[in-house]
Amino acid sequence: MFLKCITFLLPWFLRRKALEAWFGYKIHPSARIGFAWVFPRKLVMAPGAQIDHLTVAINLDLIEMGQKSKIGRGNWITGFPTKSGSLHFKHNTGRKAELRLGACAAITKNHHIDCTDTISIGRYSTIAGYNSQLLTHSINVFENRQDCAPIFIGEYTFVGTNVVVLGGAFLPSYSVLGAKSLLNKPQQEEWTLYGGVPAKAISEIPQHAKYFTRAEGFVH
Repeated sequence: MFLKCITFLLPWFLRRKALEAWFGYKIHPSARIGFAWVFPRKLVMAPGAQIDHLTVAINLDLIEMGQKSKIGRGNWITGFPTKSGSLHFKHNTGRKAELRLGACAAITKNHHIDCTDTISIGRYSTIAGYNSQLLTHSINVFENRQDCAPIFIGEYTFVGTNVVVLGGAFLPSYSVLGAKSLLNKPQQEEWTLYGGVPAKAISEIPQHAKYFTRAEGFVH
């Protein structure tokens, strides 16, 4: 904790070196972390990756960010590390408390990301808007125990504001999850708009839509 507090207060050019030397993180010189408390067990940031101010990311095994990926301001990212001595999740033998972002993927701001199990967000995908919850764990009322399952968000997807995505959910590539939706299971069809509580296929998305063919992550 003492070393974490020291690194938190350092200017970035010194903090990056301290994070690599003291915690073994791998941070490209062009990557950057703002005024944020980010301390997973392992951190890998590719060229141009960015974590903005006031984000908290703790109790994870790994955060891996692809080239030019971004975690915006004020996100709360937590997990339950696999090295814990707790009895929670012992039956989930393959569990990994990880957050993985592909190249140019983005999480905007003020979201709650629960990485008790893996959350994988594909390249050029956007967790947009505010106040969404991606929750990989809950209580299994039938077995009376904590349980978890991973969440997978495909490539070139758009996740609307204020949604809930639960463990075991899969959003296919080239698709949209509408605002205020609940995604609680795997979906299959690409080029589809999903929405509702629970989310279901609503309509097809034309394959000439420019969001799904862009070569830059940032949308002007």
